This record gives sequence, C-alpha cells and structure tokens, in this order.
Amino acid sequence: MARVSVFHWNPRRSRLPGPIGSRLPVGSRPNNFGDLLGPLIVRLMCERLGLVFGHGPHRQRMLAIGSVVHFARAGDVVWGSGVNGKIDSARYERVNVDVRAVRGPRTADFLRKRNVEVPAVYGDPGLLISEFFARDDLAAGHQRRAVTIIPNLNDVTSFDLCAPGVVLPTEPLMQCLGKIAASDLVVGSSLHAIVVAEAFGIPARLVVSENESRFKYEDYYLGSGRAGFTPADSAEDAIEMGGEVPVNWDAAAVMKAFPRDLFHEA
Repeated sequence: MARVSVFHWNPRRSRLPGPIGSRLPVGSRPNNFGDLLGPLIVRLMCERLGLVFGHGPHRQRMLAIGSVVHFARAGDVVWGSGVNGKIDSARYERVNVDVRAVRGPRTADFLRKRNVEVPAVYGDPGLLISEFFARDDLAAGHQRRAVTIIPNLNDVTSFDLCAPGVVLPTEPLMQCLGKIAASDLVVGSSLHAIVVAEAFGIPARLVVSENESRFKYEDYYLGSGRAGFTPADSAEDAIEMGGEVPVNWDAAAVMKAFPRDLFHEA
C-alpha cells in the first residue's frame, strides 16, 4: 500500500547552538497544538468517510491546516491550509499544487496570482472539530473556566504566564482542546485557540500578535464569513471586549472538498 502523509509543522529543535545544531536536529519537538490538528482532522474525516487513514493508491502528501503552503512540493494536495504572511513571496513563485480548499480568500488570491487553480472553497478545517466531538465530551474532566488565554507559540514570552486561565499552546493536544471546550471565553494570539473555540460557539477574541503576520488572521476571518475583525491589544482588553462576531460558515463545502481520492476505501 502506498503511504499518504499529512504534512504538519513540528520540526525537531536542536539543543546545540550554531551551524552544528542546524545539522543535528536531535532536540525535542515544539508540539504546538494548532499544528497537530491537521493529522487529527484528516484521520477523523477518513473514519467518517470509510477510508483508510494513511494509505492510498499512490504515495502522496497532503497539507491540511496551518500556514504551511510554502512547504508544498510539486503534486502536493492542499485542503484548507494557508499562506504564511511572514515568508518571502519568492518561496511561492514555483508552487505547483493540487488545491481542493484553502483557509480563506487571501490565500486564494495570493495563489491565483501565481497561476495556481484555486476553487472558491474556504475555511480552516480546524472548524470541523465540532463535527467529530461534542463540546461536553471534550470538556469532561476539566474544570469550568471563565476565561482561557492561549498565546501563539512565538508570543509565549510576551504573555503573563502567571495570569489565571493561561494555557500554553505546547500542552498535549487533547488537553488543549478540553480546556478550550470547558471555557466561557477564549482569548489570545493562537489562531487555532480562536478556531476551536468558535467551532463550538464559544466567544473568542484575538489578541494582536507581536511576532505573527496579520495575513493569516485576516484570511481565517474572511474564510469563516466575517468581513472584518477587531483584535485586542492585550489579553486584559480582549476579556473586556468579549467575543468577536461569530462564524458565518457552512462546513459542507470543505467536507465535500476532502480529497478522498487519495485514500483507499476501508
């Protein structure tokens, strides 16, 4: 059986400094929960559709969830991932991918300008989490939380980690999902903290990131049916502002665009 791999960003980070460390990536992985969502959602979609996760008629690589399109190789299939606004646009000049859906219209426009065919199917597949888990089931075993604050991985040092309700994005995936599900309000610069919260109808407010491009956030909000959004300057301001306008998004189009042809029938 050919192997179908789901690309997601989770590199080993060397403990050694300098050029030697870059050649010997033997350290731990960041395990950022948002980046781990892709394989989970793809596996759940395969189970829903009666497909064999990880195996198909051809060796294939799929990109799902995250700002990872610049990692694409010729022939890769894109389902719901997006462009990273921090990456030099020259990295995309020779993009040759099979796009089934993208995170939002900003990614679509970016790729179309580079002669990539992109269907008008938008949405972060992280929003599908509520298709597979009931909120109460995920929240079981977690104390009810008035507020959960989750920074982007690159913003961790910019947040007060001693503040009540702070959750590190490197906590285990299901633990992060459970704490979000147990919350009345979610704020922070982690895009997928916002995505997961909004999937369950939990009010959420973005905090401006000191290290991330605005591009991916605009892409997500546009792709989930909002013409605009108002991020807060701090977690405290976000709590005071409350949740953003809820998503106005139909999961059916993104689910229909799932590349089931990559996988064997179970």
